Amino acid sequence: MAPYIFMERNGIHIIDLNKTVAKVDEAADALKNIAKAGKKILFVATKKQAKQVVADYATSVNMPYVIERWPGGMLTNFPTIRKAVKKMTTIDKMITDGTFENLSKRERLQVTRQRAKLEKNLGSIADLNRLPSALLIVDVMKEQIAVMEAKRLGIPVFAMVDTNSNPDVADFIIPANDDATKSIEVIVGSLCAAIKEGLEERKIEKADSAAATDSDDKDAVPAKRERRGKAKKELMHKDDVEAIKAKVASKYIKKEDED
Repeated sequence: MAPYIFMERNGIHIIDLNKTVAKVDEAADALKNIAKAGKKILFVATKKQAKQVVADYATSVNMPYVIERWPGGMLTNFPTIRKAVKKMTTIDKMITDGTFENLSKRERLQVTRQRAKLEKNLGSIADLNRLPSALLIVDVMKEQIAVMEAKRLGIPVFAMVDTNSNPDVADFIIPANDDATKSIEVIVGSLCAAIKEGLEERKIEKADSAAATDSDDKDAVPAKRERRGKAKKELMHKDDVEAIKAKVASKYIKKEDED
């Protein structure tokens, strides 16, 4: 982390904030493009100082997040995690269709506890139907298993990296204090603002595309009507010519008969 350290004072390393700002802008641009493409970004922060901040910001941009214990193999063994999420959905279905009421008291208690445990660990990723396109991590040392899994699958890692960490493990590093709630709030808030911007641009592009399609359809209708009218006129003209020919022929035949 030496290139990102401004100075040392009383044994404490002070980060160069100019480099932090530059790295935040770089990461924000990349995350904006990912969100604009309609892909998911998984937020990961299991440390106490970051949990609530990350949960709130991830929810604001409708992205999945992990703030409890990282489930081992969540990325590398994703189908198994999806099965656990489906199990939670199955329990919900049991509750709504009345099957749950037919269970014994002990069984209901077991199912309820199982549902609560699944909700706590996996509830925030229930809508994650496929592997995320990127990971946004607070503290690469604490979340090293998540980083290793992402690296193994080639998923880019965006991470807040403190002076006691190895910056090489992340694809987009943001040198910052990952122990202070205020610092985490500022960095994650800036990145989420970029993600939100990307999502808004995606909505606008979709709306413009839909409007253009409607406009093309509206323009096509008069053109179709014009073609149909032209074809009808040609057909009527053709019928008129045939009728005149038939009339002349009948007169000619009638004249020959009289002669």
